Amino acid sequence: MLSAYTVAQLRSAERVVLSRVGEPTLMIRAAWAVAGAVLDRLPGPRPGRTVVLLVGSGNNGGDALYAGARLRRLGLAVFAVLTDPERAHAGGLSALLAAGGRVTPFADGVVTGLEDADAIVDGLVGIGARPPLRAAAAALVERANAAVGLRVAVDLPSGVDPDTGRTDGPAFDADVTVSLGAATSGLLLADRTGELVVAGIGMAPGRDVDRQVTGDADLVAFDDADAALRIPAPGAESNKYSSGVLGVVAGSPKYPGAAVLCVGAAVNLRPGLVRFAGPRTDAVLARWPEVVAAPSVVEAGQVQAWVVGPGMGTDGQALGRLRDVLDADEPVLVDADGLTLLAHQPWLLAGRARRGRSTVLTPHSGEFSRLFADLDPADRLGSARTAAARSGATVLLKGHRTVVADPSGRTAVNLSGSPALATAGSGDVLSGAIGSLLAAGLDAFTAAAVGAHLHGRAGELAEAAGRPGAQHLWDYLAPVHWRAGRADHAVTGD
Repeated sequence: MLSAYTVAQLRSAERVVLSRVGEPTLMIRAAWAVAGAVLDRLPGPRPGRTVVLLVGSGNNGGDALYAGARLRRLGLAVFAVLTDPERAHAGGLSALLAAGGRVTPFADGVVTGLEDADAIVDGLVGIGARPPLRAAAAALVERANAAVGLRVAVDLPSGVDPDTGRTDGPAFDADVTVSLGAATSGLLLADRTGELVVAGIGMAPGRDVDRQVTGDADLVAFDDADAALRIPAPGAESNKYSSGVLGVVAGSPKYPGAAVLCVGAAVNLRPGLVRFAGPRTDAVLARWPEVVAAPSVVEAGQVQAWVVGPGMGTDGQALGRLRDVLDADEPVLVDADGLTLLAHQPWLLAGRARRGRSTVLTPHSGEFSRLFADLDPADRLGSARTAAARSGATVLLKGHRTVVADPSGRTAVNLSGSPALATAGSGDVLSGAIGSLLAAGLDAFTAAAVGAHLHGRAGELAEAAGRPGAQHLWDYLAPVHWRAGRADHAVTGD
C-alpha cells in the first residue's frame, strides 16, 4: 500500500532526519535518486545527451543542481536555467560548475536548447509552494511542456498543490516525479505527476516517516497485492451462503443492460450467491442462470449486502424499491438512479446514518453535485471527506483519480484505470464489484477502495487485450485473471 502525507507531516519528518544526518547528506541522496530516474529512462548511449535543469531558489533547486552535477560527471551535457541567480543554492551550483555544467541565459521566457533537450528536470519549486507560479517559473513551465524531451519533476511538479493536487495556472507536466522520502497527497491526486517514484532517502514510508510524523497517513492507495489479500478466499467448509450473498436491484424496461452488467460483475468476482430483485429478471437469467431472481426486494430472501440503483429508473416503483433496500440492516451501495432519487429524498440517507447502518455512495461529479450542492467536486479530496462526514456514508467520488472517503476521515485514492473505462455500463460493473466485496464481509471503506482498484485494473487489462466495452471487464476483475505485463502500475519504488 502506498501512503501519502500532508506537507505538515513531511516537514515534521524532515526535521528529524535533518537533525540526524544533516542537509548535505539528505540533498546528495535526493540528487542521486533524481539522476537515477533520468538515467534509467534515457536511451543509450547516454554520454553526450543534453539535460536542462529548471532551477528555483530553494532546496528543490539545490536537489536539481546536485543531480545535474552527477549527470555531468557521467558524460551528459547539463545546462541550468536559474530563475533567481542570486538565490540559487550555492553548494549545488558550485558542484554543477565544478563538474563542467553550465548556466544558460533565461530572458522573457526564452531558453536556448530547451525544446531539443533529451531531458528536462523541474526543480523550480518544492512542497512548500502553492500555485499559481510566479511569472518567470510559469513561462519556463509552459516552454518545458511544449518540449519533446523526458520531463522529470523533483519532489513535485511545479504548479501543483502538494496537498490537494489542484493547479491554478501553468503546471509542469511530468513524465516522472521523484518523490523524496514520501509522497504528498497531491501527488496521488494530480494528473501532472506521471509515473511516481518514491525514493527512500532516509525517511521512507512505513519506516521512518511513520515514526516521525504525528498521525496516520493522510491518504492511501491500494495496489494489486493489497487487493488480492483483502478478498476473502473460500475455505474447505464454505458454501454458497457462507461465501457471501449479494442482493441487486438494478435495471428497468428501458435499461435492462444495467442489471446484466451489475450482476455480471458480482458473479465473476466473489459471492457464493447473487439474488436479483427487479423488473428484468428475464434479461438477467438469460445471461446469468445461476442467479436467484425475485419480483421484489421483500421476496428476494436473505442477503449480506445490497446494490441498488443502476438503470432502475426514477419513477414511483423505483423509489419504492430504494426505500425497501434502505430499510434493511445490511450494508447498501447506492449508485446511478438511486443517487438521483436520494438527492430528492435526502432524509432516506439520514435515516440510515441515524441507525448506524453502513452505506456506500458512488457518484460521478454530476451526481455528487446533486447530492451535495454546496460542495465543489473539483476539490476531490476535501469535498469527498466533507460529504462522507456529513452523510454518514462512505463516498466514492468517481473520476480520473477516484477518491474514497469514510465518515471517520479515512481516505484512499485509486491509481489504476484506463480511458477505456469511460464507457456506458462501466459504473454498473463497478457497483457490482464493490457490492460483492461488501457481501463477502469487507467493511465499506475497504470494499470501495479495493473494488475501485479491481475495476481500474480490469479496464487496463481489457484495453491491452483489445476488448472494449463494459461487459469485457467481467473477465479481468478477479486477481486470478491478472497477467503480468498486461498493465503497468503508475507507482514504483527505488
